[in-house]
Amino acid sequence: MEKELVFQILKRLESGYHIPPLSAIAVKLVEMASDEHSSVRQMAALIEKEPSLAVRVLHLANSVVFGMGGQVKTLNQAAVRLGVHRLKLMALSISLRDAFPLGRVGPFNYEDFWKLSLYRGLMARGLAERSRRHDPDEAFLAALTLEVGLPIFFDMHIKGKHQDFDMSLDPLEELLFRERDLTGMDHRNVGKAALKFWKFPESIIACQPVYGHLSREAHVSALCLICEMARLFSRMVLDPSVDFTSFFIRAEESLQLSQDIVQDLLVEVFSEVQETALALRLDVDQERDLMGIMEGANRALIRISEKMSRHSAWTSGNTPLPSFETLSCTDDSTLYTLQAVAHEIRNPLTAVGGFARRLAQSVESDSQVARYANVILEEAKRLEIILAQMKSR
Repeated sequence: MEKELVFQILKRLESGYHIPPLSAIAVKLVEMASDEHSSVRQMAALIEKEPSLAVRVLHLANSVVFGMGGQVKTLNQAAVRLGVHRLKLMALSISLRDAFPLGRVGPFNYEDFWKLSLYRGLMARGLAERSRRHDPDEAFLAALTLEVGLPIFFDMHIKGKHQDFDMSLDPLEELLFRERDLTGMDHRNVGKAALKFWKFPESIIACQPVYGHLSREAHVSALCLICEMARLFSRMVLDPSVDFTSFFIRAEESLQLSQDIVQDLLVEVFSEVQETALALRLDVDQERDLMGIMEGANRALIRISEKMSRHSAWTSGNTPLPSFETLSCTDDSTLYTLQAVAHEIRNPLTAVGGFARRLAQSVESDSQVARYANVILEEAKRLEIILAQMKSR
């Protein structure tokens, strides 16, 4: 597709072509939020005109994510407590989700898409809060909408036309390449146009073209960096084979967040996701997702063990590490005891062990998640003992 045609289509997108409209309430909220004469009570009165939205905003205001103290029972109370900015972001998040369908259509699963979007939003909010690099609530909305161009792109170019098109979000660069190869544009271009049409803040729109190596450039804003970090986290939720420890390393390098802080944040996100999903009318299986993350942590331990084995022939068994299939019959004898160069494995090992420890303490002790976390934790402890023995030799 020629560049001029692509430009014309993007301009049509910015004028609303193919972009799902937000509710009239959501549009008015954006206008009111930019009007210095609008009051928070006027905004609450507007939301009350749509009872379903009012109930869900109130629920979100009382959730562990956005709640700040005792329970509020009316929108006016929520508005006074939360303020114009946060109330607008909460109502926009709900309205935006409602603009799209749920379920699966051909190769695209809307439910999975919004679930990953919610995980990104919660992680971005936590990263912004702990790093103090950006407003947490705006970070939530920016990350929630980071891939919003994908369902629009699907509706424009894929639905009913290319049923065999691979819509996998990971690796992102490969998906964007496939999209450009097919149509001359990609869903991040589409997302930028959609956010402009919806009159989102420029700071959020600016996150659309930033991903991969571009996020490491010095001029990149804190919000763009936080959104990219949240995207890397959502990859772990999507695919257990993704390197579990790379997220911790990147968070420390780019946001100066210690492993302890990131471990606590991961556990917090999983504790928040179910309640927040209710307000967005999403079906999230918290335990299944946690088990997937633990499988990723387990694979990280396997890689650590393999790295240790390449540096030493000192082993004490050949039983494989635990997995979903072996969880029910795992005991202490099913562990490798291998060695490796200390500086290559210390940080990854600490990341896995610390996360497993915090997770085991935060869930019901007899749950499958807790059992799996404890198996991982025991293996991490054993590898730490061997590492300590190596360092003392």
